[in-house]
This record gives sequence, C-alpha cells and structure tokens, in this order.
Amino acid sequence: MSTDKYTPRLEVKYKNEVVPALMKKFSYKTVMQAPRLTKVCLNRGVNGAVADKKLIDIAIDELSTITGQKAVATMSKKDISNFKLRKNMPIGAKVTLRGKTMYEFLDRLVSVSLPRVRDFKGINDKSFDGRGNYTLGVTEQIIFPEIDIDKVNKITGLDITLVTTAKTNEEAYELLKELGLPFKNTKK
Repeated sequence: MSTDKYTPRLEVKYKNEVVPALMKKFSYKTVMQAPRLTKVCLNRGVNGAVADKKLIDIAIDELSTITGQKAVATMSKKDISNFKLRKNMPIGAKVTLRGKTMYEFLDRLVSVSLPRVRDFKGINDKSFDGRGNYTLGVTEQIIFPEIDIDKVNKITGLDITLVTTAKTNEEAYELLKELGLPFKNTKK
C-alpha cells in the first residue's frame, strides 16, 4: 500500500458524513462554507522547569510519542524575578498537527484515549472561545496508550486546542460533535 493513497478514517468520515450533515443543518450553499478542522495544537507547561532542565526533555519526548511528530520547547517571554525566570528560558513544550497526522491523532483521542479517563462522562461543551476553537484540558498524560506508565516519573496534564474555520461556537460544536467528540449531554 502506497502512503500517498492512504486517507485517515476520520478524514473520510468528514468528507462523506460530516459535511453533508452540516450543510443540511446550517443550509450552506456550497461545501466550501462548511467549517473544517485546520489544526490541533497540544501544549504543556512544565512545573519546575527552571530548576531542572531534564523535565523539558521529558515533556518534549512524551508529546512527540503521543503525537508521532517532534515537539518543540516553548520559551518564556519575559523576566520574572520571583520565579527565578529569565527571558528565553524553556518553560514548556508544544506541537502543532495538521493534515493526516491531525486526523490520526484526533481519531486516537476520541476512540482510545478519552474512554480511558477515570469517571469519564463526556467533555465540557462550554470550552469554546467564541471564534469556533475548542480547548480541552487533559489532567493525566497516562490516558494515552503510547505512554509507558512504568517510565512516567510525574503525572502532568496538557491542553489540546482544536482550531476550526467555524465562525460561531454553534457551528464548531456541531462540527466536533459530528466528528465524534463525546460532549456531555447538556444542550446549549
């Protein structure tokens, strides 16, 4: 099987099921008006990174393992003397996914990782930013099957931001619901 002919399962679902459903609900005139997912950003602040530089390397390795794409360190923007922080010191890690890797990651997140969260009843439907983007906070990185629990020395969380082309929160909510994100049963 050639890699260029491969299309992720979620991308096929988007084209075949999600776009027609959104066009019917919002009565768009063309498929180009239907909102789509443009990128998925994962970021993680590292507590104690000022004192121990190895924590940044661990965070970068874990994010790279989870996503299958190399993560980069985020740098501080200014000096804060109370925290012994200098400008351009590494204080976190981030990775941005687009295209096939984005759809693959989202598929694994929805079908494998989120169901592994303890007492999971769905994700909050109030975490939209007003411009059609959604941010999901994950409290434990061990919900991802790629992480080996025995090698984890500290349980930390991360933020996952889903960036869409939707103009409103309602359009973004419908797009993500159609893509399979398990929202709580509350209706806006």
